[in-house]
Amino acid sequence: MGLSLRDQLLNAGLVNEKQAKQASKQKQKQERLERKGQVEKDESLRDAALKAHAEKVERDRELNRQQQEKAEQKARQAQIKQLIESSRLPKLNGDDYYNFVDGKKVKRIAVNDMLRDKLSRGSLAIVRHGGAYEMIPRDAALKIQERDKQRIVLLNTPTEAAEDDDPYAAYKVPDDLMW
Repeated sequence: MGLSLRDQLLNAGLVNEKQAKQASKQKQKQERLERKGQVEKDESLRDAALKAHAEKVERDRELNRQQQEKAEQKARQAQIKQLIESSRLPKLNGDDYYNFVDGKKVKRIAVNDMLRDKLSRGSLAIVRHGGAYEMIPRDAALKIQERDKQRIVLLNTPTEAAEDDDPYAAYKVPDDLMW
């Protein structure tokens, strides 16, 4: 069986027999006074330990929350990447470009007449992806917008309903009108 701390200190030569007896007498005296209620128990060590434990639990909880946020952000980015790659339209090579604003810069993307019309009507959107721009359908863009609004560069509002609400629809435009 293992030796007590007192015996270990004596064997190591760190204390002598007289110091060991004096320490045990002091401890017994303190316990007797605490039992009689003459001296208050020293709760400062216990309180400090409880406070340190509570701080450690709070720190651990905060670290766990931060790790969970990082994991959720990483999952959102993976979902966005998958949405873009699965629904993007093929890139075109041509001389016709659609100009749009990204931040304070004017950028452009190659389009044809049909894509230009769909972009302006809001049925297509432009998103940032891997340092470039991609065109995707509106429904995929709305899903991406729920996860990260910063990835959407251009998403026009649909204009199909405006034709029904046209206040000048009742007026006929003359054929011989010259501008």
